[in-house]
Amino acid sequence: MKSITRIHGLDTLRAVAIMLVFMNHYVLFVSRQAPFGFWGEVGWTGVDLFFALSGYLIGNQIFAAMRSEAGFSLRTFYIRRFLRTLPAFYAVLALYACWPWFRAGLTLPPLWQFLTFTQNFDLMPGTAFSHAWSLCVEEQFYVLLPAVALLIGALRRSLVWAWVAVCASFLAGMAIRGYLWQTQVGDSEGGFHYYNAIYYSSLCRFDELVAGVALALLKNHHGAAWNRLTSRGNWALGAGVAVAGAALYLFSEDHYGYGMTVFGYPLLALGCTLLLIAALSRGSLLERTRIPGFGKVALWSYAIYLTHKQIFLLLKPELAEHGISAASWTGIAIMTAVSIPLGWLLYAAIETPFLVLRDRYFSYKRPEPNFPPPGSDPKAENAAQLA
Repeated sequence: MKSITRIHGLDTLRAVAIMLVFMNHYVLFVSRQAPFGFWGEVGWTGVDLFFALSGYLIGNQIFAAMRSEAGFSLRTFYIRRFLRTLPAFYAVLALYACWPWFRAGLTLPPLWQFLTFTQNFDLMPGTAFSHAWSLCVEEQFYVLLPAVALLIGALRRSLVWAWVAVCASFLAGMAIRGYLWQTQVGDSEGGFHYYNAIYYSSLCRFDELVAGVALALLKNHHGAAWNRLTSRGNWALGAGVAVAGAALYLFSEDHYGYGMTVFGYPLLALGCTLLLIAALSRGSLLERTRIPGFGKVALWSYAIYLTHKQIFLLLKPELAEHGISAASWTGIAIMTAVSIPLGWLLYAAIETPFLVLRDRYFSYKRPEPNFPPPGSDPKAENAAQLA
């Protein structure tokens, strides 16, 4: 697979995202006494950061291709998407389906729900491979976004309609979450109904994906505004940390309340978008800082995401049998030392060959040298390989 120029800021965000999810799943499925504190409780927001990254990278691919001389090919887009995401997913799904020991006693939902990426509809918490719900949301989004982009592109004043669609999406998400909270969640104790009706729902969890697409739209069609934004990367970083931090704090205080259900996700989307701007701004602290190991963790993050939760469930009784507390740093170190290499193995054995196949036979045609809009960073296109 050809080498690419990496954007260290995006690597940092992707690595942070998988670490947040890792800590949250550890607290939920291994030990509430794990010493992650606040970050373990709010680590579920790592999924939302993944959503924002995916929305931007995929949106950038689509908008750039639509503006190129070669044009946008739905066939090429879908083939590249599926070669990126499906092989590793199906490999892990096969372990759940064909190896009962791997399920650790959990019930596996019907296979057709995984194969059609509808598993997140009416998902029951605590089932096997339940964390694949986020992949279902992303795959549904990948299937619909190109069609919507092409439809809007066929209309007159397409940019106006594109921004109308972005704003309407946020308003629709808020309205749907508010309605579902009032009719299905209310003031019921615990989060079971909340997760089933809202948290896993595709109709409720697209805010960050749309925010990422909006950022890609800005980059490809509003060069002057993009220049201004990316010339203030450190300001964007400070604002992103402040906004995302406020969202995390408010969610930690009232995750299942009506106010956070309706307005919390757009606030979190804004924070993620500001962090993306900082990561894509040349010379910003986030863009120029290379944290050792984060590049590899970012590269393997998808594989780690698919496998780490089940590794937790399988290793937990083994640690107990050997007198090692899962809540201790020793237990955490063992879980991490197993999870990361197995994630790398899945990446190397399954993801990499299909990425090579994708780039060899289904590459996008390179645009003309003057194609990127003013102020855009040519490195950003290369980062789409991780999308």
